[in-house]
Amino acid sequence: MDLTTCMKSLLLAISQYKNVKSEVNASQVQRQLDVIYGMKAVMVFASNQSLPSECLNSLVELIADPNTTVSLTLKIIGLLTQLGMILLYMQLLQKITYNTRVFHGSANIDDLFAFLVKHIQAPEDEITMPCLGLMANLCRHNVAIQAHIKSLNYIKGFYRTLIRFLGHSSLTVVVFALSILASLTLNEEVGEKLFHAKNIHQTFQLIFNILINGDGTLTRKYTVDLLVDLLRNPKIADYLQRYEYFNSCLSQVLGLLHGKDSDSATKILELLLAFCSVTSLRRILCHAMFGASFQQSLVATKLKPQVKPSEPIISLLHWSSQPLENPESCSLLALVLLKELFEEVVDSSLWTTLQPFLELLLPVLLEQLQIPEHPLEGGLVKKKYDRIAKTIDVLLDILYDTMKLHVAKVLTVNNCISLLEHQFTHNRMEIGYGSKVDLDKTGTDIILKTLQIMNRVNQLVPNMEAGFYKILQDQRLITPLSFALTSEHRDHVQLGLQILFEAAPLPEFPAVLLGEAIAANNACKQQQFEHVTKKNPVQQHSTNFIASWNGSHPKPSNNASASRENIHELIQKLQSGIELKEQVKDVRLSEMMDVYEQKLSSLASKETRLQDLLEAKALALAQADRLIAQYRCQRAHAEAEARQLASLLMDAERKNEELDGVLKTQLMETECAKSDMEQLFQDNRKLQTVAEEHESLKVESVYRAQRLETVERQLKELQTEHSSLNKQTETLKKRHDSLKQQNDKCILQMKEFEGQRNELCKQIQEKDNKTLGLQQKIKAQEEKAKKMEKEKNDMEETIDILRKELSKTELTRKELSIKVSSLEVQKIQLEGRLKEKEALLKVQEEELGKHSHMIAMIHSLSGGKVQTNTVNLNL
Repeated sequence: MDLTTCMKSLLLAISQYKNVKSEVNASQVQRQLDVIYGMKAVMVFASNQSLPSECLNSLVELIADPNTTVSLTLKIIGLLTQLGMILLYMQLLQKITYNTRVFHGSANIDDLFAFLVKHIQAPEDEITMPCLGLMANLCRHNVAIQAHIKSLNYIKGFYRTLIRFLGHSSLTVVVFALSILASLTLNEEVGEKLFHAKNIHQTFQLIFNILINGDGTLTRKYTVDLLVDLLRNPKIADYLQRYEYFNSCLSQVLGLLHGKDSDSATKILELLLAFCSVTSLRRILCHAMFGASFQQSLVATKLKPQVKPSEPIISLLHWSSQPLENPESCSLLALVLLKELFEEVVDSSLWTTLQPFLELLLPVLLEQLQIPEHPLEGGLVKKKYDRIAKTIDVLLDILYDTMKLHVAKVLTVNNCISLLEHQFTHNRMEIGYGSKVDLDKTGTDIILKTLQIMNRVNQLVPNMEAGFYKILQDQRLITPLSFALTSEHRDHVQLGLQILFEAAPLPEFPAVLLGEAIAANNACKQQQFEHVTKKNPVQQHSTNFIASWNGSHPKPSNNASASRENIHELIQKLQSGIELKEQVKDVRLSEMMDVYEQKLSSLASKETRLQDLLEAKALALAQADRLIAQYRCQRAHAEAEARQLASLLMDAERKNEELDGVLKTQLMETECAKSDMEQLFQDNRKLQTVAEEHESLKVESVYRAQRLETVERQLKELQTEHSSLNKQTETLKKRHDSLKQQNDKCILQMKEFEGQRNELCKQIQEKDNKTLGLQQKIKAQEEKAKKMEKEKNDMEETIDILRKELSKTELTRKELSIKVSSLEVQKIQLEGRLKEKEALLKVQEEELGKHSHMIAMIHSLSGGKVQTNTVNLNL
């Protein structure tokens, strides 16, 4: 087995382990690593070839994955330690900084830039590729770092180096270089030359070739990010629309959705959503999704359900129904893409072709709306709520024209009511910040959009109208409705107003509670705003305030206590008025009062400022304690890493000395081996001639073996045909005999039929005479038919009148349904009141019985004589 085959087997084993993390797949990866160890070809990973680089990137991804087994992680680390630590560190930095914003003021960032630029401009070695990838990560969407790199003195030489990398043999290096150039020069003169209309078509061809035929997932990620960044420029988006091979490239990109790698599918979906952000590209994408081949694929899917469909829209449906445990956001992106596509389809003429696809789509969407029986834990709740919200968005886009009828066939009242009841039970809808509040906002969105769906299909789904009006009168709807009406998002406010417009005319709608909830939400938001505006400046400038205050007032506590004592003395003097009149006789008392009131207000403001400064100082001290603890932890961690690096350096030096001795012995062996090589070259030439003959014989033997197999296959087919033909001849003989018998019978029947024919001719002459009489009757029937047509026209007029009356009765029925829902609520209230009155009546009857018993006892004690003033307490 050669080295290339081992590398490919290792990549295959790693991809299988990423898809299914089982012990069998982990042992397969370890076995492939042992094979490379056994071949003593570890240093091939340090080369610039694409296949070893992809293997190394996959190994680093396995180390970064926390779900990787410990034994496999140790095996990979043992392999990477033989390559040198710099390459490993650069690849880990590249992995960490992907899609992460790095602040320009971070420690040692300038040294990192100098190191990267130096190794990128230096002769190419094993760390050139990770340096380019790390530089691409740092420059993407970071204006401060871009400005710093542009201000370097050697920036022109750096540009020339990157442009030279565009012709590199490795596609990954080309993508890294093009990403850096796009980040630094897209809006400058160099970028205008590089991405000019004359060159942009070649750039597009290069990007799509890398995307479709890339070296792996890493290259595809950076290619998608590059194309998404380029599409943000309106000129480049216009160039891409006019690119002549865009349709064929788009079909090949859509074909990448058929793979099993969810990470790669996520990046492809991000690219398709970027296409949807451009109106013209979204139209092209929609035609590519729902084109002519779309119907054929659906028909093939129905005829052969066991065959996996190859149409991209079916793959998109597959990715939208991934399990919640999948770490990637592939399902959410697929649902958002479906929403974008349906928005475009509704506005175009393609909506008539969606009927077969809806039969596959609607069951999947309704399955996403199902609430799980067991409660979800951790971040799965947020994922489930987000998926339900995106699914409802897709359904709202479908509810137009004839597509609404297809949705009404599968949607039931229980689907909507279960969603609403779950949100009413588990959703608090609080005003504030944090992950729980974001979850509540998503739940509010689910409630309002579910009501919007019920409103659109209330005439098409049975019992949907009654359920809709019943929910509108439920007091639990007040909290999400007030939350939407006071939201800062325009869509939420408009949706809340639509629900309010439907609910306000209902008799049992709690409008007072809604007003109180809106007022409470506004008050809470006002308090949060005041809190933020008050606390943020103190937190930002607390150190400056404290320093300036300590410089001008070294003892603020003593001054504050003295000011309080002076204030109390002044209050006592103002209350008595004696000492004030003795000291100041010429000044009016009112003017003095104003002066002292101003002084009191200024002292009170100073006191509040001192309290705010003390609170800020306490916050700063607490933050300083946290920073000191973090610094100590980082320092201990750094010291441990330094000790580990020192031990690794000692081991490397010791290994270097051992390798020097081995190198000297190998030099002596190479001199001896040169003479042996000359003899081996001669033997090799002879063996090459023999090998060529052997290969030619192999080709002939393979050809003849294939020919023999085809002949045997044809012989078997002919034998089966011969046996079938024999059976057919036997059946034909039997049929021939039976047909002879039938022929004899037919001759006899023909003679009988001739006699019958003569009789029938006589009967026909008699019937001709009868037809003359029937024609006269037909004329009379035609006159009657004309009279019936007139009566039919009269009946149609009466039917039109009845239809108008039916529409009026439909309106009255709707009003009566609303009244019935309100009467049900009133009936419940009256039943409660009736129960209370019955309880009171029972209590009064018991008391009446007691009173009558007491009266009887009194009569018995008085001798049983009833006086004239006796009271009758019977009811």
